[in-house]
Amino acid sequence: MSTASAGLAKKNGYNNVRVYLDGEPAWMENRLPTYSTKEFILNGNVVLIDIRPRKEAMAGRIKGAYSVPYEELEDKLDDVPRNAPIVLYGNEEVMDAVNDVRDMDFNFVSLVRDGYDGWVKSGGEVDKGPIFRTEIQWVRKLGKGEVSVADFRKAVLGQDKDAVVVDARTKAEIAELGIFPNTINIPLDEISARMNELPKDKKIYVHCSTGARADMAYNELVKNGYNAKFLLLNIKDAECDCPIIRP
Repeated sequence: MSTASAGLAKKNGYNNVRVYLDGEPAWMENRLPTYSTKEFILNGNVVLIDIRPRKEAMAGRIKGAYSVPYEELEDKLDDVPRNAPIVLYGNEEVMDAVNDVRDMDFNFVSLVRDGYDGWVKSGGEVDKGPIFRTEIQWVRKLGKGEVSVADFRKAVLGQDKDAVVVDARTKAEIAELGIFPNTINIPLDEISARMNELPKDKKIYVHCSTGARADMAYNELVKNGYNAKFLLLNIKDAECDCPIIRP
């Protein structure tokens, strides 16, 4: 996130904003953790996994969590879509688990802050006793403002003439990685100044590299009267499957 993007985040209601200039790729490369909010765990379409031994999970686990001991994790996640948000908690092996899941190419991997004990202290609901949730099943559900991959792909391929695709990544990212066809590049930092370039009588589909910046751009466009949606997906994900114009 750049300083200009941080300003836009504040404008959108975020109160405690700091800038890490090296960005998410450097954070992940350094094997650093990210944490999910309680609200996201409760209401997000997440895969919540308790990696502790089953005996511990039977004594008490977060309500709705799958019980998948660490040694079974890779096996159980094998057939889960890579854009599923994975939220983990457990014992001293939990950071190893986070890095293992990232190495399996999952795009969104985070932790429950302070684990099971922290959840209990926060008043979160728990389950006890026999465990039935051991086989992971996850189906993507669109959140507020999201565009489906299928509709996004139609716009990129030029099959939906009523939709305009906006790439909110930086010019440097596009120079390195390329851009989708039928796409306008307006970096997130420039959305406020350049939104007048976009038609208000068409659908606007915004994307970035993972969806975070696209979400902020979407909120800014909607507040200014645009019929906008955003793509919450890592564009390297095979599900996207859109052609890329290389620089």
